[in-house]
Amino acid sequence: MSKHLIALVPGDGIGPEVVGETQKVCEAAAGKFGFELEWKHFPFGASYYLENNVVLPESALDDMAECRAMLLGAVGDPRVKPGPLEQGLLLKLRFHFDQYLNLRPALSFPNVPTPVALTEGRRLDSVVVRENTEDLYMGLGGRGRGVIEEALETKRGLYELSGNIDLRFAPAQDAAFSLGLMTRPGVARITRKAGDLARERGEKKVFIVSKANAVPHLYGFWDEVTRATMESEYPDLEAAFVNVDAMCYLLPRQPHDYGVLLCPNLFGDIVSDLLSALAGGLGLAASGNIGDGLSMFEPVHGSAPTIAGTGKANPLAAILSGAMLLKHIGEAEAAAAVEKAVFDYLSGPDKPFELGGADNLTVVGDKVAGLIK
Repeated sequence: MSKHLIALVPGDGIGPEVVGETQKVCEAAAGKFGFELEWKHFPFGASYYLENNVVLPESALDDMAECRAMLLGAVGDPRVKPGPLEQGLLLKLRFHFDQYLNLRPALSFPNVPTPVALTEGRRLDSVVVRENTEDLYMGLGGRGRGVIEEALETKRGLYELSGNIDLRFAPAQDAAFSLGLMTRPGVARITRKAGDLARERGEKKVFIVSKANAVPHLYGFWDEVTRATMESEYPDLEAAFVNVDAMCYLLPRQPHDYGVLLCPNLFGDIVSDLLSALAGGLGLAASGNIGDGLSMFEPVHGSAPTIAGTGKANPLAAILSGAMLLKHIGEAEAAAAVEKAVFDYLSGPDKPFELGGADNLTVVGDKVAGLIK
């Protein structure tokens, strides 16, 4: 029997609750398909930070690297101002392990109401391929008055970057800046992921989301590299370029017309949340942060501290993220069984609280796991 070591970071708020149900479901699938999951727990989140004044010890990264994949619950706590946890844990993990692909599927689910009507006989089946390590999420910036001088230094899987910014205002102004950056290898490799996925899904085109008309240096470069990569390596696929504002207009009008959407980091974050709403809510939105080393899987939703401990959290997004994790580690049959169990559960009369039903998160986990067994 094969065994997979999985890093487990329950996180904050409802994170530990939805992660617990995901473990239950994944273990049911493991038992059915003849493999074993061993969970390595990491206690990082708001409580650890408040007790130790450290978000993520450097030594923990080596321990995590020994695992096949990571399951993360959620990050965020009202006791900690926005920034330290998101940058010091979530983004730190993405950048350290070079998880350059953020994969966010959006699907129509049975008996789940959507805010827009779908054409009869058609369903939403989209996936956002989001570049995950560059663009305006570089974490490089500063603020000041009159003069802003900042030394910039960061490291990615592809390169190390260092330099200085010297900005001077006349007359003096309170100001802030963030540095958005893209590299040709970084854009080319995420384009290949989108092209490969489109071929796997039998798509005829890849929709490339941009804003080159307003931000030509950054997103013009994105268009240039994505176009060149598609033309040279995916001549069988059409590269359809759509400005991000137009995409946000078109998706609610005809959501089932878009399959694979290739997005830079910032736009991918926004467009995938829009698609989550169109699919029925963040309680059904799964995601994977994927690279060539340790990959991390998490629900798109936040930590929702106001409902933590009430049983009202919907664990299905985390469970579907668990299915993505199982597929990533090579257990495709188990992954498909988890996805089918979620669809079968939603096809029946019962629902989680979030979707208007009476099932608390433990009951949801039990029923989905039971459908696998």
